Amino acid sequence: MNIVRENLEGQTAEIKVTVSEADYAETVEKTLREYKRKANMPGFRPGMVPMGIINKMYRKGVVAEEAYKAASQAAFDYIEKEKIEYVGDVLPSENQAELDMENNTEHEFIFEVGLAPEVKVELSDKDKVTKYIIKPDDKLKEAYRANFMRRFGRLVEVDEVVNDEAVEGTLDNGEMNITDAYVGLVSMDEEQRKPFIGRKVGDELEVDINEIYKSPSQRASILQVKEEELDGIDPKFNLKITRIRKFAEPELNEEFFKEAFPGGEVADAKAFDAYIEGKISEDMGRESDYIVNFEVRKLLLEKAALPMPEAFLKRWLFVINEGKFTMEQIEADFGSFVDMMRWNLVQKYFADKFDLKLTQEEAVEEAKTMARLQFAQYGMSEVPDDMLANYANQILSNKDEARKVQERLFEKKVIESVLPLIKVQEKKVSVEEFNKAAEEIVKQ
Repeated sequence: MNIVRENLEGQTAEIKVTVSEADYAETVEKTLREYKRKANMPGFRPGMVPMGIINKMYRKGVVAEEAYKAASQAAFDYIEKEKIEYVGDVLPSENQAELDMENNTEHEFIFEVGLAPEVKVELSDKDKVTKYIIKPDDKLKEAYRANFMRRFGRLVEVDEVVNDEAVEGTLDNGEMNITDAYVGLVSMDEEQRKPFIGRKVGDELEVDINEIYKSPSQRASILQVKEEELDGIDPKFNLKITRIRKFAEPELNEEFFKEAFPGGEVADAKAFDAYIEGKISEDMGRESDYIVNFEVRKLLLEKAALPMPEAFLKRWLFVINEGKFTMEQIEADFGSFVDMMRWNLVQKYFADKFDLKLTQEEAVEEAKTMARLQFAQYGMSEVPDDMLANYANQILSNKDEARKVQERLFEKKVIESVLPLIKVQEKKVSVEEFNKAAEEIVKQ
C-alpha cells in the first residue's frame, strides 16, 4: 500500500492511496465465502452454489467495496498518524479516476480533506469589551412587581373601561353570533384600545377583529373557530358589552406571602421589595453577560482571523445532506455556519491552552440552571432542589439536550478564561440605553 499527500489550492489536500491485491484479497475471499454459504439459487441446495457462479455474480462488486474500505481506513490512519487537523470530513476527490476492478489488481483512491487553519490568539489589556451595568428605573421595577403580583391576583367587576380591562359581550355580524365572547385588552396597544376606553356595560360598538387582534390564533380564539376557518368570516362585528372586569392585585398580607413564598423566605413588604430588586438584578446581569459573551466571541474571531477551505466545506455540506439542500440554499446560510466552525476551533485552542475540562457535576448544575429558567417562565420562581435535580437529569438523558448543555458550559468556561486577559470596561446605562446598545452590537 502506498500513500501520497498533495496540498492543493483553497486550503485543501489530496491523499492518494494505492492498494494492491494483497491489501484486500483476504477480506474479499472471506466475504465471497459468506455469500456462498447464504446463497439460495434454483437448482442448487442451500450453500452448495459453485464458487465460479458466486465469483461471476459478486466478485467485482466485493473487490470494489473491500478495496475502497482498505484505502479509506488507510487514509484515516495516515491523517491520525501525521496529525493532520481538518474540518468537515474526508471526501472522495472530484479528481478520482475511473477504476477497473475486473482487470486490474492495483487501484488508486483519491481522498480530499479541508485543512484546518492554525489558531493563534494573543490577548492583552489593549483588547477591550464593555460590561453594561443596567440601572433599573421605576417603570421596570413596577413592571416586575406587577408581573409577579398578577400571578396571585383576581379579576373584579367594574363599571367602565379605563385601560387594559377584560371585556365580555356578544359579537354579531349577521352571520355569526357569539354570546360569550371574551375581549382581553391587556394584549392590545394604546391605539387598539381607543374604541373601548370609556365604554360601559350595555354599550355597543363596531369592532374589526382583524384590527384589534393581529394574530390569527387570537382571532380564532375570540371567534371560537379554527384558524383555517378565518378566511371565510367577515371581520366586522357589533359588540354589545355585558361585563367588564379588571385585574386586582392581592394585598401584601400574611395570606399573600404564604401563598407566594411557601418556604417563608419573604414575609413582609420590605423583603418583597428586596426580592423584586434581586430578580431584576439577576435578569439584568444575565442580559449584560450575554452581550459581554457576544463581544468576546466577536473579538476572538476577529483576532484569530481564521481562513477556511470554504469551497470544500460547501461541497461537503452538499454531499453529506444527500441532495436535501441545493447549493443556493447552502450559500444562503453558509456565513453563519462557517463562523460557527471558526468559533469551535477558537474554543478548542483556549481549551487546550488552559486545559479546560467539563465534569458531570458541572453539567448537572448547568442543567439545573436551565431548568430553573424554564420554571421561571411559567411563574415558578422558587423550585425545590429535588425537583430541579429531577428535571436536570431528564435534560441530560436526552442526547441533543445534553449536547446543548455541554456546548453552553464549554463556551462559558472559555469566555471566563479569556476575560482576565483583556480589559473589561464597566458602563452604567439605563434600560433603554442598554437595549439600544445591545441591538447595535448584535446587528454588527
